[in-house]
Amino acid sequence: MESQDSEMGNRAIRYRLYPTAEQSIMFNKTFGCCRKVYNLMLADKIEGYQSTGRVPSVTPARYKKEYPYLREVDSLALANAQLNLEAAFRNHFSRTRKKKTGFPKFKSAKHSRRAYTTNNQNGTVALSERAIRLPKIGMVKAVIHRRPEEGWRLKSATVSQASDGKYYVSVLFEFDDIENTYVADMSNAIGLDYASDGLYVDNNGEIGSNHRYYRESQKKLAREQRRLSRKKGSKKNEEKSRNYLKQEKKVNRIHRHVANQRLDNLHKKSTEIANQYDVVCVESLNMKSMANRGFGNGKATLDNGYGMFLSMLEYKLAERNKYLVRVDRWYPSSQICHFCGSIHPEMKDLKRRTMRCECGLEMSRDQNAAINILQEGLRILTESPDAA
Repeated sequence: MESQDSEMGNRAIRYRLYPTAEQSIMFNKTFGCCRKVYNLMLADKIEGYQSTGRVPSVTPARYKKEYPYLREVDSLALANAQLNLEAAFRNHFSRTRKKKTGFPKFKSAKHSRRAYTTNNQNGTVALSERAIRLPKIGMVKAVIHRRPEEGWRLKSATVSQASDGKYYVSVLFEFDDIENTYVADMSNAIGLDYASDGLYVDNNGEIGSNHRYYRESQKKLAREQRRLSRKKGSKKNEEKSRNYLKQEKKVNRIHRHVANQRLDNLHKKSTEIANQYDVVCVESLNMKSMANRGFGNGKATLDNGYGMFLSMLEYKLAERNKYLVRVDRWYPSSQICHFCGSIHPEMKDLKRRTMRCECGLEMSRDQNAAINILQEGLRILTESPDAA
């Protein structure tokens, strides 16, 4: 069961940026300088550890004399690159962390994410009606589609560039978390069973979504990718031509469109459920394993975004003082007849789409599983000491 109690809250709002040519150059310089500093500090830390057995402490100021162009960009962006590296080392060497991360790696100019974070110091980052002020950049035209609520304090801003070349800024706000006095109604509950074709099926037999956004754009994407493969620069170690870069943007634009469609649908569905129900019961699935080739349904699994859907449900329900209950992945929800409780091992075969029981039950396997997930989730919730 997931619950959330904290005195301070944080919320990020993402805006689309429309920088001038000069501002775009400055953004790209900052991306490159942050990557350069990160790699320099990582190299010195590795060298220091190999020679002394201890990880030395290094700062971006150490390299500004040797690399004068580092002075041209926002110093706080470089400082945040240092904090990111230190966090990567802490996560790797942590003894309390359940899942250890790998050793920090050097950032590639080709494959690493193009982004940097800067902090607000006495109004250095500020929103206006149609722009946002950023250190060393100035006022950048932006679509301010949503304003922060009264009492929200602007903490930081993360500028990023997507694969299709568009710029965005994610602005982080801090606010005093107001105590939510809403009392959840345990009878107002729903159970969701994962469905690779349809996102989920609930205990009422309703399907989450019939859209398969990647497949809907697959023909168009394949056509543009074929054109890309014929451009000069598609071969290994071949210099990319201007036409190749243009076509690459077209391909990336399709990928971004599919991702945006998926996110929009997931946000709408998760908000609808969080507003309507007080308790949502789901299976705790390993989506990464289900997406592998051995499972045979990887493309559909990745296309529906069920893992992101659960993450959205988790924080939206927590904000409303409601409950998300995760049922163990090994619970045989598809094999149990929800009416009489008898177990049907033959339902392990995914090709069997209908549950038929001696008690007379005949129902879709997905709806039957959703009902079992709902019943098991409510049992977990009522036995939990945190339940209302």
